[in-house]
Amino acid sequence: MKLHPLVPGTLLKRYKRFLADVELDTGETITAHCANPGAMMGLNDPGNRVWLSKSDNPKRKLAYSWELVEVDGTLIGINTSMPNKLAEEAIAADRIKELTGYDTMRREVKYGQNSRIDILLEDAKKPLTYVEVKNVHLMREPGLAEFPDSVTARGAKHLVELGDMADQGHRAVMLYLVQYPGTQRFKLADDIDPKYAAALEIARGRGVETLCYGCDITTDAIELTYQLKIEI
Repeated sequence: MKLHPLVPGTLLKRYKRFLADVELDTGETITAHCANPGAMMGLNDPGNRVWLSKSDNPKRKLAYSWELVEVDGTLIGINTSMPNKLAEEAIAADRIKELTGYDTMRREVKYGQNSRIDILLEDAKKPLTYVEVKNVHLMREPGLAEFPDSVTARGAKHLVELGDMADQGHRAVMLYLVQYPGTQRFKLADDIDPKYAAALEIARGRGVETLCYGCDITTDAIELTYQLKIEI
């Protein structure tokens, strides 16, 4: 996925979860939207190098959005709205081998208890396939990606609803998309959210599949490129 030309700067502070003050390389200080509700451990330290996108929409309250951060020479994607787009692009290009061979793909389809599935795959010869996508950017041990980085009751709810789809004879897939290059393995951060870990164990017992893929990231593009080993 190509990125629009990004604006570099230095993070001053992240606050109220969705706001970040950044000093641009021009010397101007701006407030950017941070599309990430998580704790962002190790990613939101003042002084980190960051890259922002800028919208030309005059109706937006904040023109800038925080997209990337550099930690120890590695670019990490922090925008949690990006993985759905990356997954859609990768499925269309047959880069996720477990999700190939479908006739149609739809986004944000209503299902469950007042929810929307991230991606619904349909084919006359296959069961409906419900794909929930989660962004992963926590790495506390070299090479090991973890999810979640904060308590996520909403994430646990999604696992219950995926299990419901599996019970009805459909295919249900939990896709973890890691925007932290250099990771080779994935596991749950059950010390951070034990309830989510328990919900995933129950969901897998009901037939929910788990997949994990990683990305290559530059300031020009983000692309899903490789599969991670899941340690659950």
